[in-house]
Amino acid sequence: MQKIVNAHCHIYPEKIAAKAVIGIRDFYDLDMSLNGTVDGMIKDGEKVGVTHYLVHSVATTPKQVKSINEFIAESVDKHPDKFIGFGTLHPDSEDIQGDFDYLIELGLKGVKLHPDFQLFAMNEERAYRIGEVVRDGKVPMLVHCGDYRYNFSNPQQIKPFLDKFPEIPFIGAHFAGWSVWKEATEKLASTPNLYVDLSSSLYDLTPKEAYDLIHAYGTDRVLWGTDYPMWDSAKEMEYFNKIDLSENERSQILFDNASRLLGFE
Repeated sequence: MQKIVNAHCHIYPEKIAAKAVIGIRDFYDLDMSLNGTVDGMIKDGEKVGVTHYLVHSVATTPKQVKSINEFIAESVDKHPDKFIGFGTLHPDSEDIQGDFDYLIELGLKGVKLHPDFQLFAMNEERAYRIGEVVRDGKVPMLVHCGDYRYNFSNPQQIKPFLDKFPEIPFIGAHFAGWSVWKEATEKLASTPNLYVDLSSSLYDLTPKEAYDLIHAYGTDRVLWGTDYPMWDSAKEMEYFNKIDLSENERSQILFDNASRLLGFE
């Protein structure tokens, strides 16, 4: 049986999940049918046989960092065989190092950033301060990349960060450039420390376009994910299965790459 990692999942406490989903829906102007809770994510993943999840959330203010990281850690503790958690940091925190040390103490395994939500550019000093902490902490980071409407995480902002911190295993979400996929591939595909996930992308790409992006980055550097609660797992797997990949390539993307990078067994 093929093991599957959903390598891009946002989760929220039940009391705020509905509000969070509405906020994401409105930000991207995309329909969303999933509820953003942990139970909702597991139920959705069961439709395609997901066995493991990378879970995280994003702090839009510094004061949210601690409570979000504690929630992610609690969720991982309840599902230790299925979940790996990434913590959040905020560029305007007065103690980024302390925030990082605490998320590691909680057992979280990496850092998730969303420059477009957190209103900072990946090529500015605030991002570099986070990069220094993550580099020294020797953990991977997952970063939302790309948005034609903003200039926080597009390829011209991502490339300087990647070059400055080649030691960081860097997962560029959405083929490293949501809505600017071709530009991202042209500028970033040769970067040695870059991995990508294919979440929130297949809905707008043909199978041939997705095939070309996957092979531009390398089948050993692509992770499957749904950007839960953005997309239904069954629909995402249907898109994925239309891409002309070998069985070995499918296994790499669905499980092997994430297992190697994130430590799933």
